[in-house]
Amino acid sequence: MASTSIEGLDLVVKTTAETCVENTVYFSELDAVVGDGDFGYSLRSGFEVVISDFDTFDRSSTGAILKKVGFILSGKVGGSSGPIWGTAFLRASAAAGDKTDLSHEDVIEILRAAITGIMQRGGASLGEKTLLDALVPAVDTLEAELAKPESAEDHGVKAIQAAADAATKAAEDTKPMLAMRGRAAYTGERSIGSVDAGATAVGVILQAISAAWREKYG
Repeated sequence: MASTSIEGLDLVVKTTAETCVENTVYFSELDAVVGDGDFGYSLRSGFEVVISDFDTFDRSSTGAILKKVGFILSGKVGGSSGPIWGTAFLRASAAAGDKTDLSHEDVIEILRAAITGIMQRGGASLGEKTLLDALVPAVDTLEAELAKPESAEDHGVKAIQAAADAATKAAEDTKPMLAMRGRAAYTGERSIGSVDAGATAVGVILQAISAAWREKYG
């Protein structure tokens, strides 16, 4: 994975959007255990627009694409998900800037910027049963795997799969956690014993991205 082009970013964004739409009911059912059950539907309202409008996006840079997604999610996604997911993409956009090709160091910097944005916007930290509990381990794993020389030989296929697997495991590991943020936090100890919907969504999305990436570049 010497570099990721706009074509690669297209694959990631489109796969993310399509996966969120396809898993609307599943994500909402997970959220309904201790939340208000609208998580999947909220994401769908934004990502459906991303899909329908994608061909009209400014494609002059990676930052321009990410910025547009961020604006759409901030404006179309309801509840707390809109500000959080929108901020993630907008911070990623700022980190990407006007680059058209991203080194693996650039990719990690962009993802770290998104994480920082989520933490600042939502006031959340690791261990509080949020999407961060899957996203941070995934990025940590991706960074470690991309640093290996062999990652350049397979265009990052194994590295992305490792990150997806780390997210999936980390999402499952949110089961015994006590929710500290969002509507789930109001349920107290009742939040213990179920996975976090946002963390699970991160794992599902990354698994879909990994499969799509392998199909295209593997």
